Amino acid sequence: MGDLANSAVGFYPKAQRGGGEAEASHAGGFGCSLEELRELMELRGPEALQKVEESYGDVYELCRRLNSSPTDGLSDNPSDLEKRRQVFGQNFIPPKKAKSFLALVWEALQDVTLIILEIAAIISLGLSFYQPPGGETEVCGDVSGGAEDEGEAEAGWIEGAAILLSVVCVVLVTAFNDWSKEKQFRGLQSRIELEQKFTVIRNANLIQIHVAEIVVGDIAQVKYGDLLPADGVVIQSNDLKIDESSLTGESDHVRKSVEKDPMLLSGTHVMEGSGRMVVTAVGVNSQSGIIFTLLGAGEGEEEEEEKKEKKAKKQDGAVAMEMQPLKSAEGGEVEEKEKKKSNVNKKEKSVLQGKLTKLAVQIGKAGLVMSAITVIILVLYFVIETFVIEGRVWLTECTPVYVQYFVKFFIIGVTVLVVAVPEGLPLAVTISLAYSVKKMMKDNNLVRHLDACETMGNATAICSDKTGTLTTNRMTVVQSHVGEVTYREVPGPGVLSPAILDVLVSAIAVNSAYTTKILPPDQEGGLPKQVGNKTECALLGFVQDLHRDYQAVRVQIPEEKLYKVYTFNSVRKSMSTVVCLPEGGFRLYSKGASEIILKKCSSILTASGEPRLFRPRDRDEMVKKVIEPMACEGLRTICIAYRDFTGTPEPDWDSESDIVGELTCICVVGIEDPVRPEVPEAIRKCQRAGITVRMVTGDNINTARAIAAKCGIIQAGEEFLCIDGKEFNRRIRNEKGEIEQERIDKIWPKLRVLARSSPTDKHTLVKGIIDSTVLEQRQVVAVTGDGTNDGPALKKADVGFAMGIAGTDVAKEASDIILTDDNFSSIVKAVMWGRNVYDSISKFLQFQLTVNVVAVIVAFTGACITQDSPLKAVQMLWVNLIMDTFASLALATEPPTESLLLRRPYGRNKPLISRTMMKNILGHAVYQLTIIFTLLFVGELFFDIDSGRNAPLHSPPSEHYTIIFNTFVLMQLFNEINARKIHGERNVFDSIFRNPIFCSIVLGTFVMQIVIVQWGGKPFSCAPLNVEQWLWCLFVGVGELLWGQLISSIPTSHLKCLKEAGHGPGQDEISDDELADDEDEIDHAERELRRGQILWFRGMNRIQTQIRVVRAFRSSAYEVEKKPDPRNSIHNFMSHPQEFLLNDFIHNIPLIDDTDLEEESELSVKHNQHRPPLPPLTPSSPNKNNNAIDSGIYLTPSTHTGASSPASPLHSVETSL
Repeated sequence: MGDLANSAVGFYPKAQRGGGEAEASHAGGFGCSLEELRELMELRGPEALQKVEESYGDVYELCRRLNSSPTDGLSDNPSDLEKRRQVFGQNFIPPKKAKSFLALVWEALQDVTLIILEIAAIISLGLSFYQPPGGETEVCGDVSGGAEDEGEAEAGWIEGAAILLSVVCVVLVTAFNDWSKEKQFRGLQSRIELEQKFTVIRNANLIQIHVAEIVVGDIAQVKYGDLLPADGVVIQSNDLKIDESSLTGESDHVRKSVEKDPMLLSGTHVMEGSGRMVVTAVGVNSQSGIIFTLLGAGEGEEEEEEKKEKKAKKQDGAVAMEMQPLKSAEGGEVEEKEKKKSNVNKKEKSVLQGKLTKLAVQIGKAGLVMSAITVIILVLYFVIETFVIEGRVWLTECTPVYVQYFVKFFIIGVTVLVVAVPEGLPLAVTISLAYSVKKMMKDNNLVRHLDACETMGNATAICSDKTGTLTTNRMTVVQSHVGEVTYREVPGPGVLSPAILDVLVSAIAVNSAYTTKILPPDQEGGLPKQVGNKTECALLGFVQDLHRDYQAVRVQIPEEKLYKVYTFNSVRKSMSTVVCLPEGGFRLYSKGASEIILKKCSSILTASGEPRLFRPRDRDEMVKKVIEPMACEGLRTICIAYRDFTGTPEPDWDSESDIVGELTCICVVGIEDPVRPEVPEAIRKCQRAGITVRMVTGDNINTARAIAAKCGIIQAGEEFLCIDGKEFNRRIRNEKGEIEQERIDKIWPKLRVLARSSPTDKHTLVKGIIDSTVLEQRQVVAVTGDGTNDGPALKKADVGFAMGIAGTDVAKEASDIILTDDNFSSIVKAVMWGRNVYDSISKFLQFQLTVNVVAVIVAFTGACITQDSPLKAVQMLWVNLIMDTFASLALATEPPTESLLLRRPYGRNKPLISRTMMKNILGHAVYQLTIIFTLLFVGELFFDIDSGRNAPLHSPPSEHYTIIFNTFVLMQLFNEINARKIHGERNVFDSIFRNPIFCSIVLGTFVMQIVIVQWGGKPFSCAPLNVEQWLWCLFVGVGELLWGQLISSIPTSHLKCLKEAGHGPGQDEISDDELADDEDEIDHAERELRRGQILWFRGMNRIQTQIRVVRAFRSSAYEVEKKPDPRNSIHNFMSHPQEFLLNDFIHNIPLIDDTDLEEESELSVKHNQHRPPLPPLTPSSPNKNNNAIDSGIYLTPSTHTGASSPASPLHSVETSL
């Protein structure tokens, strides 16, 4: 604690250092010090109550000592607020220091290939300054010949220096990219923080302020769904329940009240109810702030002790956390890779990153082998030539000369490796994602997790809320049934009897959150502003339309006088409030879903305002004649009722089922929430793009169906399913009440509307779709949500969208993307951007791999045949720079087009490099290799110049090799234009001017190339070329574009021999670290065998075994008859307790209770004893691969004969692992 106190004092020098002084001497004239408040907030439950009573008497006295009013809050006096910040600190946790540019440079220098290059360059530099003693050069043979010119001999250092310079360039570019990426992360984080506002009372007015502006003494309004931004003590509460698991790890909700446990802590979530608290600690002095400070301090000390560990812990981009919850105990929300490890909820690497890492590892390995062979061949050739054929003896004085040769060979080998290793891949992903994220901000998508943006491109299903997403969330009462009469519009004054009117107005005014209000419009003639819950706003608007004032009732019965409140939650689907009647006794007002409240009504008010008996027969008739017709018009129906109690004996308020029963129905209203005008078109686009939209809503089935039809989710003549939560649960559970995946699989493909659903139903549906193996591709599901209880579904989904306006903090916390305008059409934009990211990466890959293949083959064969690479080390580094850094910038920033929505989603196991792309890569490689080898072996005859082959060490650059280098680069430049299209389109110039970055990079590279060739000289091994030679080089370069047209004329379907590469980690079967598995492609037969397996992540220690065993079985996979694997139940992973993800089953959400968990685990055990296979699948259509132009793989549907035995070899391997 001592350290802690010091750290706080360090942050706020004026903070109180001793808590034991007399009250008068407390800093700033407050009646309590920072230390006292900090000590108070460390207590819980009865201890806290006791401490408050001992030190302050009660909470009101605490407010008085903080110079604050429990009802009016603080004054808006800036000097007072500033003084509070000085004394008690501000609500801000200082961010961890960002990495400096130099630190990033140092990190970039850790790259192994660069280190090897640096060493080689330094050796080369050192040796170039060494002159063997004169006269003895003869003895070393003609190996050192060709350096007759003194100046040339002295210029030997240039190559080493040039390599070092190129390394510096590469390092600076990498560091700058990292730096800008980190800057973007911080910007994004601060943007997210600025989104978070909180309601406080100042000058007796409710206002919303940024959480950073909250000060000690503020009276904050706490409600369902809030994430608490500071510590405080409860002043008043209604049924308040808090989830404190982020601080204590306890998943049970804690009930908070003035009498029992009044302590509210920052970073905890309000799961139910509402209330008010006085803020007692902010920023680093709050409970979560103290933990952050400890984390920060701990990290600082570790860094000083062991600097080496710092490298290992890539704590990139930790960010200023303005009272974000404690999700980042590792220290900040960081670079994507880090995030994937720390965020338990994200189950796996993003699809794209998995595929890319695997591909990069495979290419890297191939490059390493090639470079090793190159070096070995060069060395052997030289040794045999010099010491065997010429029969020379190794003399001591000649050692430096020979070593210089070996260094040169080594440098050639390393450059082959440098060109082969595609370090541009991660860069391209980062640039593409960062660019997309920035642009998506303008399209109202605030991306919280970078990989979500790309996953969205693969989405196959969207489960959307209705209210606010598909509809405008501006609700109005358009029909009502009062006094047994149905009104198609709001009844005029004098139509309803005063008795009914009085009770109706009171019921609506009192039994709504007092934070919900209707304010006058911002501009003349506008609509009134609705603040708070939109359904309640509609009811308050109804009161105003009846020419009554709800505010007058609230003044008469202020919030403190409410006797008991049963707040709305998704289980109750209703809200009830108890008030004391002036003449004694109590009255309960209740409102909620009409069918639920009507079931609890035993009487109904007649037109005169007298109650009469309301029998089940009457209820059925009312449902048929009043509620269903309203619902069929897409109206949401709400029933309002009341009940009177005598004062003696006082009812038992805790038995809610007895209290909220025997009600008297006042009226039923129909609330309209019009569909957003742009939604039907957006949904049409989704359906065209192969994405199924499902509506999951808490509304009545008829209302949901009517809205779904208006939106175009369901269409006449289609086979679809609209069911409610009760029916859904009946269909997916077996006799024992356990959920079965096979049952879900029968429902979800046709399900379009799930009505009256609870958050558990939503979570079950999402999980069922994700875990389903009915279709060829694993479904990628996006979910929208706004409520606290949507948290589990948002977390479970591949991409969770939270509502920026209507969403609670808890929902935003669980989401990947926040929709800042709550609009469904923004989701379609996210799909477009996601697909664009995927295509951008594919374009870059197509370009880069062509360069890789050509450069490696040229360097390798050139070295083997002519003992020297035609492309020198520095030239290779330049090519590496243009193709890695610049090309990734150019191709990764292509803007998306509507045409992206015309193809179906790629799916998880679609290889990165489709057949069309493979055709392009190999086709262009053939052209380039033909040209380069022609130039290498007969170029000198064609141009009538000296041959550059077999030139001795340190000889001046030749025109011959310069032409080869220049032609090579120009071919890459024109091929970069070809790479803009990956689906075999002919017009590669289509909308090229929409991307100014691309145009400027291509032009810039061309200008740089002219400078390098004409004036690069010795460092770049270039001799200036004349105009004719330049024109020939350009002509060959432009040939690339013509050759591209020729390639796209060859139908891909005829090239059966081509395989794809860069398969994803198949259907969740490849673990995060198993990406080093070096099989190049997954064969179709094998894919059929392994398709349905759902394997969860393994730990590092199991991977070695897995790879070995799977390899052993892979060889025998073809000898075994082709049997489909048993498709296991979704719950079989429960038998491996160390594997399943805690977040999937954490029961800190109402409704996923312990009984569910027990059922699930029982089910899992049963399923593991005998796993019934699913019925055989019907063969899917060949075009499952869904490439826009060519269908990629034609999957050969295996002939499923009967059920397969669970003992099929691959199956047993994977279960035993």
